[in-house]
Amino acid sequence: MSTVPLNVKAQGGTGDAARTLGVCRLLISDRDDMVVKALSWALRSLAQRDTEAVHRFLKDHNSRLAPRVLREVNNKLKTGLKNPKPASRPVAVR
Repeated sequence: MSTVPLNVKAQGGTGDAARTLGVCRLLISDRDDMVVKALSWALRSLAQRDTEAVHRFLKDHNSRLAPRVLREVNNKLKTGLKNPKPASRPVAVR
C-alpha cells in the first residue's frame, strides 16, 4: 500500500499516522483480497511507529474491518509478528 514507506524506517519513513489512517479509512469496507492484504500491511507498518494510533483505529473500526486485518494486526501488536507460531505443547513421557 502506498503508505508503507511513510512508516518503515528502512524506506525513509518517520511515521505518518494521519495520512496512513486516512487511506485505511477509505478501504475499510473493500474485501478484495489484495486490498485486505494491503490494509493489514499498512497498519502493521504504522504499528512500529505509532502503536496507540493503530489500537484506536482497530477499536473504532472493529466491526467493519476484515477478520484477516484484525488477526494480523492484533498479532503484530501483541507479539511483534504477523503470524506467530503456536506455542508447542510439552511432550508426554511414557
